[in-house]
Amino acid sequence: MQENTIEPPEQAQAVLDILNGLFDESLLAVYLHGSAVSGGLQSQSDIDLLVVIDRPMAEALRKSLLAALLRISGRHPARPGGPRCIEVMAFQNCALAAPVFPARAEFVYGEWLRDAFEAGEIPMPVSDPEITLVLAQARQEARPLFGPLATELLPEIPAEDIRRAMRDALPALLDGLHGDERNVLLTLARMWRTATTGEFVTKDAAALWAEPHLPEPLAEVLAYAREAYLGKTKDEWENRQADARQTANHLHQRVKDLL
Repeated sequence: MQENTIEPPEQAQAVLDILNGLFDESLLAVYLHGSAVSGGLQSQSDIDLLVVIDRPMAEALRKSLLAALLRISGRHPARPGGPRCIEVMAFQNCALAAPVFPARAEFVYGEWLRDAFEAGEIPMPVSDPEITLVLAQARQEARPLFGPLATELLPEIPAEDIRRAMRDALPALLDGLHGDERNVLLTLARMWRTATTGEFVTKDAAALWAEPHLPEPLAEVLAYAREAYLGKTKDEWENRQADARQTANHLHQRVKDLL
């Protein structure tokens, strides 16, 4: 295996150490992706890690990894100066070598799942169109903390599968607007940019691209979401529910029209 090629954030290094201890020779690669490599970590950015292993995970291994991540990952929303939220997706190498739609992950950890995990749920294999999008973006931008370059292990996702994944992910994304306004609006803007250009960019870059193409009141709402993502304003949506819904509906339709 090649040596680490970038200096990872402290929490990412802690996860890497845990993965090495748990998987040993079964660990093929660990990739850092998302904001940490594409535009710099912002105030509410997660630390996104993608893991490739060469065998299924037994229940005891799932429990051990879950317990470790629950200790290391910060709760959402992340406190200023506190630990960041961590997202980990693990894939069997055989599933990546012969990818299907939607993509299948062996293990998924994210702070949106913490309540279920603390209630006793264990991360199990899951197939989801959003995982297809994660793989497509990670192949473009991911940097190895351990193992070969992302292009050597992560599959090239066909353009039609990317478009299909966005189509399939749109309803749940819109349904999840309340309580997650900033993330949903910025994700919709990023989908719009990807559907238009075929490129994956950061959420703030996608919003900057989208704002001039929106009616002024909606552009202001998206700009507010972008400023909150960058930590430049307070992320407060209680009195902006109607504006957030109108903006999300408009963005949703713009994306849908392209797919």
